Amino acid sequence: MLDIKITKTTAPKARPADESKLGFGKVFTDHMFLMNYTEGQGWHDARIVPYENFSLSPASMVFHYGQEMFEGLKAYRGKDGKTRLFRPIMNARRTNATNERLCIPELPEEDFVQAVSAVVKVDEDWIPTAPGTSLYIRPFIIATDDFLGVAPSKTYLFCIILSPSGAYYASGLAPVGIWIEDEYVRAVRGGIGLAKTGGNYAASLAAQVKAHDGGYSQVLWLDGVERKYIEEVGAMNIFFKIDGKIVTPMLNGSILPGITRDSVIHLCKSWGMTVEERKVSVDELIEAQKNGKLEEVFGSGTAAVISPVGKLRYMDDVMTIGDGGIGPVSQKLYDTVTGIQNGTAEDPFGWALVLD
Repeated sequence: MLDIKITKTTAPKARPADESKLGFGKVFTDHMFLMNYTEGQGWHDARIVPYENFSLSPASMVFHYGQEMFEGLKAYRGKDGKTRLFRPIMNARRTNATNERLCIPELPEEDFVQAVSAVVKVDEDWIPTAPGTSLYIRPFIIATDDFLGVAPSKTYLFCIILSPSGAYYASGLAPVGIWIEDEYVRAVRGGIGLAKTGGNYAASLAAQVKAHDGGYSQVLWLDGVERKYIEEVGAMNIFFKIDGKIVTPMLNGSILPGITRDSVIHLCKSWGMTVEERKVSVDELIEAQKNGKLEEVFGSGTAAVISPVGKLRYMDDVMTIGDGGIGPVSQKLYDTVTGIQNGTAEDPFGWALVLD
């Protein structure tokens, strides 16, 4: 168990006055969690301190070789006044999966959950309560050795910052348009596509700009070898309802194993729906849409929770999904997941961690 030292700010910031205008990831709370790693000593000096800038050497390895990882989860204030985290142990496990791929030292799962819980409790008053809002939690680890050599760092910094946020998309739950990318690729099997690391997102920016210029909210990536199989959206995993079945690309080493993705699969199976994790080609989608069998498309992720997709673009084809509105499965999943998160729905799997 971590011995966390807490230093409270002497100059607290004003809370946002209008929670309907929070946006996403723009405002930050008064405090942050820090912990260092030193080779031969392990993780040490766990502390919560006032939110402030870092002081790092220009030679810090994170700047030159990209050895860093991050996570994302949320805290919610329920109508009962209690604060809840959603499946934080899954974030802890994914942290270590990413760490292993990037040669970052393992962080004990219980320490991760304790650190997240502790800093959220310190800034609990920052959790917004307006519909659709939450406290976004961003844990991350960066390599801090001041050494210009391609090798794993010997020192690291683990940090957690908090941001009261509204909907990830300004349109909220309104269906979004998705651009299926046919030029660039995000990741390949054997690479780092399965890891939660900034390099994957840097690789996505050119296509994201192209999609935005074309009037679409996000990019849907194809596999990096054959350029025909669906992988994931830039900020979400993707699901399709095809002829009554829920279909999602199988995890293959180049797709991020999303925690909301796992939750969707569990819920759909518990409702008696057929769920298939398998290869899904873009040709299959086009054919299903032409035959009237592509009934719903939605993304899943921590930031957006469930994001219905109203249209898909691939080359010269623009596919309208259903009537372009929110499908019944998408709506039910959103209502159920957010209900568990804020304590208003039954939690049959014990996913919510209620903070004391």
